Amino acid sequence: MAKDSVKDPSVANAQATDGPSLAEINSTVEVPQGGGFLRKLMAWSGPGALVAVGYMDPGNWITSIVGGAQYRYLLISVILVSSLIAMLLQYMAAKLGIVAQKDLAQMTRDSTNKWIGYILWFMTELAIMATEMAEVIGAAIAIHLLFGLPLLWGVIITALDVLLLLLLMKLGFRKIEGIVLTLIIVILLVFLYMAFLAKPDMGQVAVNLVPHHDILKHGQLMLALGIVGATVMPHNLYLHSSISQTRKVDRSEKKNIAEAIRFTTWDSNIQLTGAFVVNSLLLIVGAALFFGHGSELEAFGDLFNALNDKAIVGAIASPVLSMLFAIALLASGQNSTITGTLTGQIIMEGYTHWRMPMWLQRILTRGIALIPIVIFAVIFGATEGALDRLLVYSQVFLSVALPFSMFPLIYFTSSKKFMGEFVNPRWATILGYAVSVILTGLNIQLIVSTLAPLFK
Repeated sequence: MAKDSVKDPSVANAQATDGPSLAEINSTVEVPQGGGFLRKLMAWSGPGALVAVGYMDPGNWITSIVGGAQYRYLLISVILVSSLIAMLLQYMAAKLGIVAQKDLAQMTRDSTNKWIGYILWFMTELAIMATEMAEVIGAAIAIHLLFGLPLLWGVIITALDVLLLLLLMKLGFRKIEGIVLTLIIVILLVFLYMAFLAKPDMGQVAVNLVPHHDILKHGQLMLALGIVGATVMPHNLYLHSSISQTRKVDRSEKKNIAEAIRFTTWDSNIQLTGAFVVNSLLLIVGAALFFGHGSELEAFGDLFNALNDKAIVGAIASPVLSMLFAIALLASGQNSTITGTLTGQIIMEGYTHWRMPMWLQRILTRGIALIPIVIFAVIFGATEGALDRLLVYSQVFLSVALPFSMFPLIYFTSSKKFMGEFVNPRWATILGYAVSVILTGLNIQLIVSTLAPLFK
């Protein structure tokens, strides 16, 4: 069997690699060879949690809550469709890493040339910067709301969490997974409690799970694409294709690789279902508590204050509710900065083949992401309203950048040259390309409709 596995094109391709990304944690987590389904699932669970946090970061908060406040439950179908798309794409990303033993950035770079690699790295780095903006801004605003510190100080404090990540990496990848999962549970519990108090119209929630043509109107489309950009995120495809390799797999038999794909897919889908629940709760809370006040709630600070304002949210208004909101926001921002920094290292190594000490890599990737935030804060002022606008724009840009990650991912996982017998089934390939084309078309429509007023 070992001999057969070497002949497999996916394994042969893996042997040509310059080395795995995140080499310090690659194949470091033991998984049981025997035992029941639950025991194996627990061992494989973890990478999905790191991926899921990207689907419930502060960028999701502002787009989902504002979507609910402005259009009530209309856009919940967008969250559902985005989550299903995410499950398909993350399955492909995880499978790519397990079978080819390379992440998406490495595969793309090895299939092009140095200069195209640099261009794609720059494009992807912009998407990472957009992602990091949402995470850092959210965490900085949460620190400001909780402790009263100036926002610029909050941004600087969030930059220091790169040191925390370095410490956690030394303690082992399972520790990172555990911390991330704990923070996810905090966010989920806070919004379950808020939704319980808000008493939403669940009948309308159920009806709007089916897409409505009103979504295609410009205002709704802008927010819908923001939700897509905040939900189906380019950096998560790179991240998952790398951290799916953290489990130690016996590659002497193909059945072990198939089992790795199966349990990694279970882990991913379970965690992304949790992310769908959180994102739905964000929109439901926005609709139930803030509908009719959408124009008044342009910043996280507005939401924080509104939760303590009986004129807006009624009898449930309380300082405790505002505090819980800020704590959940901080947990979301902190979670996402961990995964964003890891992804920065993955794409830098994969596309540019630059090798440098881990601590320098972490500082550099975080520093690149902070540059636009600091510049924007200096020019427009470090106010909640200004930073929130930057956050919303960053989520729309993520939607525009998404095709540059989706098309290569679908191509690689649909090719027997790279995947051997683990190639995508035809239906997954067709659906993947159809989704990519539709999203690209919607992005073009958004750009045209946004720029059209400038030429009148």
